Amino acid sequence: MSRYGVLGQPFDQAQWHPYAPNLQEDRTPWSCATAAGESLMDLHESEDLVRFRAEAVAWLDAHAPRPGSAGDFTVGRERPFVDGCRRWQATLSEAGWAGVAWPVDFGGQGRSALFELVFRREQARYGVSTAAFDVGIGMVGPTLMVHGTDAQKASHLPALLRGEEVWCQMFSEPGAGSDLAGLSTAARRRPGGWTINGQKVWTSYARFADFAILLARSDAARPKHHGLTCFLVDMRTPGIEIRPIPQMNGAAEFNQVFLTDVEIPDDAVLGEVDGGWAVANTMLGSERGLVGEEWPGVAELCQIARARGRATDPLVRQGIAGTFVREQILHYLDLRIQSRLGNGEPVGALASVFNLFFADHLRRSGNVAASLLGPGMLTAPSQIGLAGRWQFHLLTAPSVRIASGTDEIQRNILGERALGLPREPRPEPGSSDPSLRPAPARSQA
Repeated sequence: MSRYGVLGQPFDQAQWHPYAPNLQEDRTPWSCATAAGESLMDLHESEDLVRFRAEAVAWLDAHAPRPGSAGDFTVGRERPFVDGCRRWQATLSEAGWAGVAWPVDFGGQGRSALFELVFRREQARYGVSTAAFDVGIGMVGPTLMVHGTDAQKASHLPALLRGEEVWCQMFSEPGAGSDLAGLSTAARRRPGGWTINGQKVWTSYARFADFAILLARSDAARPKHHGLTCFLVDMRTPGIEIRPIPQMNGAAEFNQVFLTDVEIPDDAVLGEVDGGWAVANTMLGSERGLVGEEWPGVAELCQIARARGRATDPLVRQGIAGTFVREQILHYLDLRIQSRLGNGEPVGALASVFNLFFADHLRRSGNVAASLLGPGMLTAPSQIGLAGRWQFHLLTAPSVRIASGTDEIQRNILGERALGLPREPRPEPGSSDPSLRPAPARSQA
């Protein structure tokens, strides 16, 4: 008997929900030291947080559709999904639930990042989403607050919270992904503004975005980290061509963006000219990492196991138990990240720990579902019903090992920055050591 009870019995999610008060028999506040030099993390919910959660759940119950109901718009990542995100974000704004962790001066509630996490987790239990605003509200907004001019803040921050602007991030390039500072998209001055030429790739929601934050090389003569500038780009500007990248999960969330003589005004510069690396670091530092509350998990696995008559199968139970343990580990890793953010501390290498573990969790939980559903999982309509959702999950999981930096990059960050191991050998210009030279290009013949 676990928090899940007996798998063969009716499943009551409230009985095992990690936040459920009835599970916290000892309500004595306690804290744990998470790492040397890191602030204590209080794992006891304050009265304010308990009250906030109750108010959020009551409001969501009254206004958000249930998963699978007629109002559920979370299937797919095409125009209907983005339009649904816009409507829901507008609803949040009108009701005062937008920008939970944004400062009051910028239209938010002024609460800590932990309150935002709680609201996101509760919201994920309904047939709604704000994923189309992850870049805009989660990353662009905080970056504008730090580096934007008063005019830029006034133009974009309120519109973001109202759901009027979807943003995309144009950083990565075919030759500059993990080594972002090596990008080659060029920004050249012209009277009254700039002309942009280059190519970006893996740009989420570019087809539906109103604006983009673009990182380009403004001075090729300077060291690569010092000749970059950030720009705010209207995606309707002539010279922007967007080509979707079909994925094996049936979606086309990612895009290639080609910029040909794109002219933007001087007031589109974000931060200092040639100071774009600092702006980019602020933006990437605002990224919360991949949080798995919108993915199917233990509850869905239990439902499938019972439906297939395998709820008492020891191997199935072991797989579901492993999924539960990993979900709890991710929950507490996420709390550590939010605690650091709330204390004004850098997330640092903890983000790499989270991303590595999360990617592995998706793979393992998808394999458990595949063992239960069998071949029918791959023939189901994408994202329709449990089989379709798990199919989408399984086919999407490999991309997670790349999206926030490959597993190899994440492990290098942990080894070099967290564990203090020697840096990997890197080729120097003119190096005579063959082992440090770049591999020769393969013949295309």
